[in-house]
Parts: sequence; C-alpha cells; structure tokens
Amino acid sequence: MTSRADAPAYRIDQETKGLHGRIVRDLGLRIVSGELKPGEKLPHETTLIETYEVSRPVLREAVRVLTAKGLVVSRQRSGATVRPRNEWHLLDPDVLYWMIQTKPEAEFVSTLMAVRRVFEPGAAALAARVATPAQLQSIEAAYEGMAKARTTDELLEPDLAFHRRIAEATGNDLLAYIGNMLSLALRESIKLSSRLPNTHALSLPRHKAILTALQNHDALAAQQATLVQLEETIQDISAVIAPGIPMN
Repeated sequence: MTSRADAPAYRIDQETKGLHGRIVRDLGLRIVSGELKPGEKLPHETTLIETYEVSRPVLREAVRVLTAKGLVVSRQRSGATVRPRNEWHLLDPDVLYWMIQTKPEAEFVSTLMAVRRVFEPGAAALAARVATPAQLQSIEAAYEGMAKARTTDELLEPDLAFHRRIAEATGNDLLAYIGNMLSLALRESIKLSSRLPNTHALSLPRHKAILTALQNHDALAAQQATLVQLEETIQDISAVIAPGIPMN
C-alpha cells in the first residue's frame, strides 16, 4: 500500500541501517504477512547465514531484534519460533509498518478505524477535562496549520499533529504514547481519505468542532465530535477503496 517514495524519512533510515536491519525487515515481513506462521520455526541458522551471506553474530543480532518485537521466541538448541499474533508488539513502529505493507488496503483501514473509534473519543473527552491552556494552544496551532494548508501534502503533518496533541493533552503518558505510535498508521488513513477532491473542505469543520469542544472543556461534546469525525472519515475512505469498509 505504501511505496518507498511515500515512506517517512525515518522509515527509509531504518531500512538502510545495515545487514542485520535488512534481515530483520525481511523476516519481519515474512512473519507478519503469514508466510511464516505462529508456531513455525525460522529456517535453520546455517540456512539463514547462507541465504543472507552474513556472519553468525549479525544473524543472531537480527533474531534478538525480532525477539524484542515479540515476533519470535528464541531458545538455545531449538532455534527461533514465531510467536502467536496476540503476543506481537503491534504498536512497535516496524511491526506496524509491516502490517501496513502486507495487509490488503481495506482490511488494514478497517482494523485501524476500529482502533480509532475506541481510542480517540475517550482521549478527546479526557483532554477536554484536563488539558492545560498551553496544550489547548498547541492543538489550536495544529488546526491553524490545517486551515493554512493549500494542498493535501501540506495538510498531512498538521492533521497528524492535531490528533497526537489531543492524546498528549490527556496528561496520561500511556495514552500519549499510544497516540504517537498510531501516527504511522493514521498517516496512511489520511493519505487514503485525501484522494477525495474535496478532502480539505470536508476535514476542517470536523476538526474545528473537536477543537471548540476542547476549548469549552466540554467532554461529552468532544467525544461526540470525535465520533462524528471518525464516522465521516470512514465514509470518505469507503468512497475511495472498494468494496468498502465495514461500519460496525
């Protein structure tokens, strides 16, 4: 779904960071795509060394990285085995990126929108109650950046910042972390909805309603405005990709 040219700069840095990075990416993609299934062992160490033409220490470092991401469990003498999907660290930026690359577009967006519908309304409601004046100003600044945008490319970064800063304004470090980790996936969602010719005109009033509710410290209005924004975003994306995204 995402071409290399579209990938954020930090992703390109990750992809070119060395031999073990190449192995991590390749094996990670094979695991996340389902080519290597939970419970299945990775190819034997000797086979992988020959395949990638690397030393044993380089290969073992790659396996350690995959272990840290929750994708495999490695045991002495028995090798590395793919872990169950529910044990993967799905908010790890690499794992999330591999999901974006390997899932069918509609399936990925459906998964993402379900997460957003659970996470964002609650975060907005909490932010409306506890956000500081400085945090509200930072959210407003992101909205103003959206308003000033003249192209969909210019709209992307302030739109991402708007949602990220709401999570930060909850005053909850864990929610802020989740909001930040979701930014990579949210970027792809925004790119999809931006294929509509009137995306800018559609997006601004939705975000303005959320901002106004936050500024009024109205938790219920912030929650409702966020739900409305998400439902309309689902409709926008459904108009872009076929056969569409389930609404439930």
